[in-house]
Amino acid sequence: MPAQVVFDADFTTREGSRRDRVTVHKVIVGGWTGRDRDALQHHIDELAKIGVQPPSKTPLFYRVGVSRLSTADVIEALGEGSSGEVEYVLLNHGGRIWVGAGSDHTDRVVEHMGISVAKQLCDKPIATEFWPLDEVEGHWDKLRLRSVIAENGAEVVYQDGGVAGLISPRELLAKLAEEGGALDDGVLMFGGTCGAIGGVRSSPRFGFELTDPVLGRTIAHSYDVVPVPIVG
Repeated sequence: MPAQVVFDADFTTREGSRRDRVTVHKVIVGGWTGRDRDALQHHIDELAKIGVQPPSKTPLFYRVGVSRLSTADVIEALGEGSSGEVEYVLLNHGGRIWVGAGSDHTDRVVEHMGISVAKQLCDKPIATEFWPLDEVEGHWDKLRLRSVIAENGAEVVYQDGGVAGLISPRELLAKLAEEGGALDDGVLMFGGTCGAIGGVRSSPRFGFELTDPVLGRTIAHSYDVVPVPIVG
């Protein structure tokens, strides 16, 4: 049997919501997907501060093992050097493209050695609610991404930005096709993030959301990060 992750999710449309079982067999992480060149350079610069080499081109598409996809509210990570980042996600389910939210949790200690390795080392939490892409495409640039972390005993806003700063889903899918890829049924793709407020850093808790102010709805999820000791 091929590798896959199965979970139940709510598919919310203007008409209502239905629960359905989802089977994902491939996960793609779209990296360096900024539409705003200044914002993209800001993200490149903030990662350069922790030793991450700039990309050879933008965007880039990374593969991670599908078993890294998680809907849990607690994940384990090696050591204490990982951090999350909120992203919109695209899912092909039942022949329709859906939009959701997730966290491209990444090992920042290893990231300077290789982004693909750093991404593969961490689980990728996602929320279990999705909206039809065709329902939000007409006002796509109004959607917002936001994340919070736990810091010094308080909840702190870590990221807060509009998806307008990122390549649109259709353009991202076109770029993927240029690379020979496709968002086939059962494929989930992370679509990009916005810069961290105050720099990239770790936290024992990470919360994220995708908000649609036009239709008045929000997809949200949060999770705790439990460090696994590094020994030997």
